[in-house]
Amino acid sequence: MRTVRFFALLAAVTVGLAVTGWQIAKSRTYQTFGELISEVHTESRLVALTFDDGPAPEAVSKLLPVLHEHGVKATFFVTGAELERYPEAAAALVAAGHELGNHSYSHPRMVFISQAKVASEVERTDELIRAAGQLGDIHFRPPHGIKAISLPYFLKKTGRRTVMWSLEPDSGSQIASSSNTITKHVIDNSKPGDIILLHVMYNSRRASLEAVPGIIEGLQLQGFQFVTVSELLAEESSR
Repeated sequence: MRTVRFFALLAAVTVGLAVTGWQIAKSRTYQTFGELISEVHTESRLVALTFDDGPAPEAVSKLLPVLHEHGVKATFFVTGAELERYPEAAAALVAAGHELGNHSYSHPRMVFISQAKVASEVERTDELIRAAGQLGDIHFRPPHGIKAISLPYFLKKTGRRTVMWSLEPDSGSQIASSSNTITKHVIDNSKPGDIILLHVMYNSRRASLEAVPGIIEGLQLQGFQFVTVSELLAEESSR
């Protein structure tokens, strides 16, 4: 009987540790090593508009005129595999004054992987981002927002920041069902220093792409200014 109780307790502890570890790995505000940023504390009405994945040429060609028309500079967290496939799209983003961030090479869930694999995912993509013309810091955003021990340890060791987000209206909720609900959610919930995440690169995310003009116009009417992630971080460091 004692043996049964012992193994039952051991199983419960193991499950509890696994659940806790998973919650930490996907937390938007905490990681085991290094610097993580999900928003910036500022009284200035600044927000950073960020896009994950790609760069997919069709989405980029639709986004660039909208961003230019409204005078918005955004940050695009791109994958190395698509940078290799569509270098012209990445170069067009940089030429238009937007910022590229690193979203890994192949977009894996970066848990239980070696330091060598982490290094390959991050450094290959950094090289491609530089080839597209990006200057200055290259910020990193974990695929799926998941970062266990090996990834944050590598980022800290190499002086890279982890950039998460504070507002994500288009993932896993009814909000993502239409461009109107996405737009309304962002306009109603944005605050100074927010990092807004949208997924717009693929046909399955058409509602998010269509929400971009309304988000920009609505927040600009509220007095918000859109800046890149680097500019938003500079605002905090200058205080």
